[in-house]
Amino acid sequence: MKYKLACADFTFPLMTHVQSLRLISSLGFKGVDIGLFEGRSHLWPSKEFKSVGRSAKKLRKRLDDLGLKAADIFLQTDPDFVPYAINHPLPKRRAKVRELFIKTLEYASATGSQHVTVLPGVKFPRKKASDSFSRAVDELAWRVEAAHSHKIVLGIEAHVGSLVPRPKSAERLVRSVPGLTLTLDYTHFTRAGLPDAATEPLIPFASHFHVRGARRGRLQETFDRNKIDYRRVLKLMDRTNYRGWIGIEYVWIDWEHCNECDNVSETIRFRDFFQSTMK
Repeated sequence: MKYKLACADFTFPLMTHVQSLRLISSLGFKGVDIGLFEGRSHLWPSKEFKSVGRSAKKLRKRLDDLGLKAADIFLQTDPDFVPYAINHPLPKRRAKVRELFIKTLEYASATGSQHVTVLPGVKFPRKKASDSFSRAVDELAWRVEAAHSHKIVLGIEAHVGSLVPRPKSAERLVRSVPGLTLTLDYTHFTRAGLPDAATEPLIPFASHFHVRGARRGRLQETFDRNKIDYRRVLKLMDRTNYRGWIGIEYVWIDWEHCNECDNVSETIRFRDFFQSTMK
């Protein structure tokens, strides 16, 4: 089966946003994963949400002019996972993040995106782990309902440092919230030394998929040193009737050695791999 390929706009942070989108289009991608990352992407929520309608209209025109679609809108409200985690113990913080989420839904709708990704929250020190989990369930249930009203699918990315850093905990969370899905990224589990077989049970819960190279100890790695069997991933996607985008998501940040790859070359190599494998 052929799948739709996307590329993240935040893969190329040293370019302007227009240059990044032009490069993605010139590489033959039809979709773009849009990063709304406060303080560390081209588009920051604090700037884009000053006028949601105007900002979204501007982005949609850029995408339309280049023949691109917004495959996903990925919201991160702070460079640190903790201060504005969706399950923060302080009600005022949670209320603020809810407000930003509603604006994200409005933004996504106006850009034509049918998918939004958020982070699942964290475990707070000196607090019961069960309380952190319970708050995350409540907050995500509210978000699923809000997203549904906008005809948008909500996915969470289980990631390094999150409330659900392992496949089993990620599955427990998504099963605890009816309608919740995963923006699935094997690399966070591969980096922890887990085999592909540990992550495979999550594929049926995936509505969006992130791709890059990884190995034990490295969240991001080159195509040649990658240890994830993406050929098998595609076969499992076929079996589970996966219908989402496949987003190639190299990043360039000074975290987890993620500034040590040639993002253009590695993006092209994974693009070529998927295009040849899906023929």
